[in-house]
Amino acid sequence: MNALKHMEAIFVVVAAVALSVTFATTEPQPLMVAADPVVTVQGEVPMPVVTIAAKRLTAAEKAALI
Repeated sequence: MNALKHMEAIFVVVAAVALSVTFATTEPQPLMVAADPVVTVQGEVPMPVVTIAAKRLTAAEKAALI
């Protein structure tokens, strides 16, 4: 019956032990790095441009939205 009073403490202790055992027993994974070839641009490539064709709201329209 006394164990039921301390279930939170028991849970925290068990979780801490499980976490420390997990970190202590794992092996470090080797770092895998893929060497991608360098991409070069051949010639002039135009920069993409986005044009927004919309009218701005007036102060009265902005106030009506709020």
